[in-house]
Amino acid sequence: MKTSRPIRWGVALLGALLMVSTAYADDPGFPAPSGDPSLVSPDARLDRIFDGACMLTEGVAAGHDGMIYFSDITFTAFCKDPSGQYLQAGNIWKFDPSTGETSIFRSPSGMSNGIKFDRDGNMIAALGADYGGRMLIKTDMPTGKTYILSGRYDGRPYNALNDITIDEKGRIYFTDPRYLGHEPIFQDGYAAYRLDTDGSVTRVAANCAKCNGILISPDQKTMYIVSNDNGWFEFQNLKEGESPVVGPHLLQAYDVDDDGNLSNRRVLIDYGKLDPPCSGPDGMVADVDGNVWLASRCEWRAGVQVLDPQGNELAFISTGEELPTNVGFGRGEDANLLYVTSGKSLYRIRVGKEGYQLP
Repeated sequence: MKTSRPIRWGVALLGALLMVSTAYADDPGFPAPSGDPSLVSPDARLDRIFDGACMLTEGVAAGHDGMIYFSDITFTAFCKDPSGQYLQAGNIWKFDPSTGETSIFRSPSGMSNGIKFDRDGNMIAALGADYGGRMLIKTDMPTGKTYILSGRYDGRPYNALNDITIDEKGRIYFTDPRYLGHEPIFQDGYAAYRLDTDGSVTRVAANCAKCNGILISPDQKTMYIVSNDNGWFEFQNLKEGESPVVGPHLLQAYDVDDDGNLSNRRVLIDYGKLDPPCSGPDGMVADVDGNVWLASRCEWRAGVQVLDPQGNELAFISTGEELPTNVGFGRGEDANLLYVTSGKSLYRIRVGKEGYQLP
């Protein structure tokens, strides 16, 4: 989740959150995809399949049960009950591809953001701040029981967990920036962390700037980390006319050794040096060939970039003027179905590559 243009977000948002959305499909009228047609056909289209979130959808991931799960981050400055008195507490939605229906899976969500599923089918969720849990949790899907994997580092609460990736050894990597929330900040800075299978947590990157999206490559040799620095801890408290000085907006890559340590940081794309500069990347996912499918919140060219491992763009899926937040592939027969969270909506598009999933 990223908030480099906070003021424009503050003017949206009317209406109460629906508890169940009936089957819904809509052509949003976005421009046709461009680039390599073997990756995305120019005839393919993004279909809007859900439009009932309060403020911002995020963290889309396909469960082993065939359902598609995604976060609804309910910014408390804007998301209230119908009376306007009580704050919404975050939701995780569940989309059923067989019926087209979407329903609440969990509420409150602990202000979940990134969601992934481990090889056993457990849901791993990164919980943020703004009355959120600020922890990494695991949900056993058959029972619904949830376990805290990590709630503190060096005995202190996290800032606001954001995104997750899991390697083939079962190690979970997660990022910890802060974009909103009234809670005190106790960590020394922004960082990426690794949770090992023995429960220990290691800070693996303190040089990822305002770390956001994180992704390990299918060959397990490269870690991609986004820096998405909007220059503020709590954008909801910016007053009219105020604007922070933004920091780095980068797609970075690191080497990963057998022990899960990161080294050799390099910048693949500096979105602040584009002409004109823009806010750039958020969440990302990989296909089976190691290409990176990245949600780009570039204000003058919003959409999903398909990049090779060196950061060269191969194809592009436009989301018009709407700024996307995350992407995730389906499973099984729908492994080449790409889901995109953007604004208050969930989209999907059939593409030419299958997504990488843990073996």
